[in-house]
Amino acid sequence: MTAIDARRSVPAGTAGPARKPRWTRDGFETRFFGIARWVVIGALLIVTAFPFYYMALLSIRDLGSVLNNPGALWTDVRHLNLSAYKRVLVSVSSGGEGFLGFMRNSAVLSFGTVALTLLVSIPGSYAISRLRFFGRRHISVLFLAVYLFPSIILAVPLFVFFTRVNMRGSLVAVLLVYVSQTVAVSIYMLRNYFDTIPVSLEEAAALDGCGRLGTMWRISLPLAMPAILANALFIFMVAWNEFLFALLFLADDRSRWTVSLGLSELTGNSIEIPTTVLMAASVVTTIPIIVLFFASERLLAGGLTAGAEKG
Repeated sequence: MTAIDARRSVPAGTAGPARKPRWTRDGFETRFFGIARWVVIGALLIVTAFPFYYMALLSIRDLGSVLNNPGALWTDVRHLNLSAYKRVLVSVSSGGEGFLGFMRNSAVLSFGTVALTLLVSIPGSYAISRLRFFGRRHISVLFLAVYLFPSIILAVPLFVFFTRVNMRGSLVAVLLVYVSQTVAVSIYMLRNYFDTIPVSLEEAAALDGCGRLGTMWRISLPLAMPAILANALFIFMVAWNEFLFALLFLADDRSRWTVSLGLSELTGNSIEIPTTVLMAASVVTTIPIIVLFFASERLLAGGLTAGAEKG
């Protein structure tokens, strides 16, 4: 039977096999957004990573090659020079900038701020989320409103107060100021996360004989660990990069300077300080934040409540 006879044998009014369109709207959108997603991710990665790459490149280049060609995006291995990092980290008495001591001071202030802030904000935010008391709905808004006041308003009263109690120039005074600046927003952030933890889990623990503190320690805190770590990282970055109060209380004693004060001095002496040294100091200041972020990435990315309760 020929093709013509086969077509004639098909009864009238009967449609042949339907042809699937080559392009459908759903298929086009899937392919388009699949490609566009990677394009956007690549563009954001370049925009984010390029400044740090260029900063790190300038810090390891020879000063002569930087002056001859400052816009170069790569350099010959022969022109690599780590002397800028040596100058940044070595103490002032040895001819350096003393950033190793600045980093130690900043680390003490930052980790101390994180510890004290979480010590206050975890039970405070849990109490606002779970306990019933007068003004409960408005107190978290008040905490956020306190954080919205600019720091410069508190600068003069705090300076006068700590001067009169002979604590100006002390790291303890700066630590107390940092805690007062971060505890309000920390309570606000953690309270919102505690609200997402199912109350039925705590009720089940209470039926098993756990008290309020035991329930918080054994049930709520492990489930809230991603939020607590994210909050701790945020507090650490605030304390590590803070400049105003460090300048206000620690400017008189160089041995107690933080990295922000050290960078400010290098920037102010940009005519005398080589660009490579300034970039090396910036890299040294940025690396601890990056290391802490990647070290806690897994716990920050995943929520631990998945599968905790069946609906």
